[in-house]
Amino acid sequence: MYKLFFRLVFKRMDPEQAHYAAFRWIRLAARIPVLRTFVAAALAPRFKELRTEALGLRMHGPFGLAAGFDKNAVAIDGMTMLGFDHIEIGTVTGEPQPGNPKKRLFRLVADRALINRMGFNNEGSAAVAARLAARNPVFRTTVGVNIGKTKVVPEAEAAADYVKSTEALAGHADYLVVNVSSPNTPGLRNLQATESLRPLLTAVREAADRTVTTRRVPLLVKIAPDLADEDVDAVADLAVELGLDGIIATNTTIAREGLGLKSAPDLVGETGGLSGAPLKERSLEVLSRLYARVGNRITLVGVGGVENAEDAWQRILAGATLVQGYSAFIYEGPFYARAIHKGLAARLATSPYATLAEAVGAETRKKAAL
Repeated sequence: MYKLFFRLVFKRMDPEQAHYAAFRWIRLAARIPVLRTFVAAALAPRFKELRTEALGLRMHGPFGLAAGFDKNAVAIDGMTMLGFDHIEIGTVTGEPQPGNPKKRLFRLVADRALINRMGFNNEGSAAVAARLAARNPVFRTTVGVNIGKTKVVPEAEAAADYVKSTEALAGHADYLVVNVSSPNTPGLRNLQATESLRPLLTAVREAADRTVTTRRVPLLVKIAPDLADEDVDAVADLAVELGLDGIIATNTTIAREGLGLKSAPDLVGETGGLSGAPLKERSLEVLSRLYARVGNRITLVGVGGVENAEDAWQRILAGATLVQGYSAFIYEGPFYARAIHKGLAARLATSPYATLAEAVGAETRKKAAL
């Protein structure tokens, strides 16, 4: 039903306008008590065997919504209603900004992919913090907050900008993510170099600890799939050295060659970050490499090309304790999370692993032993 609706309605709409329309419907449904209860019962079934502990937090399952969909924390209850086990909001910047000029979001339907150059369009850390503080949750869920650099802030002043967001948002976050891997803010990816990343992460960690004294706010970093293997290793080593709680692998890619893209060349040639199915292989490679390097010392989150339960299962076997999706939600619709949960439960039941935690990294460990 949704796929027919997508072809007849959403496919004919501007992608960004379709996004906002869907957003409005989700938020509206979450405001109507009887409707949201019915929707959650249908789309967010709970499987006891999928219960997950990660980052010192307990979640209904391992599958969450990646950052980018709910930039301003306006639809947390709505997305939880649709079955996501955790919601990562943002990317939020220190100052509000409109993002890049439109048109800035493109569908590559033939490739089940998206290209975006949104440019961190968001209301800014103060406004998002106020919204989170005023929130009266309908559904219990885990809320991650993804923070990035304000575009007009010079690269040399990036740490102070991240600290500003941390001070505003840490108290409202179940976990924090430092995003240094979007291709749509000039100079941002330069911060992935360990000589820049070390002082940045140290400053954010100190700011989080200063701001929230009653608990430790878990801190993660999100990296790009375009890093060379040796740079992936360097980030992994740095994360362990600094005592980070996790790494999210991966963000969107600027690559186009070698991905077997079928869409029209002019569409493929749009600048911005590519997400969705074509990212699947490289994202899985980076995740497996990270796990081989860090093992169970920190939590890994797998994202990028997760279209179905098999993709999510492969991320878990590669080393991900948590898995996230976004682009496939656009193509699969409201039953996306439900299908992944049902499929994961079925795969776990027929696997040699007694628990989901036991399955984490099993395939990577097996390859290392050969």
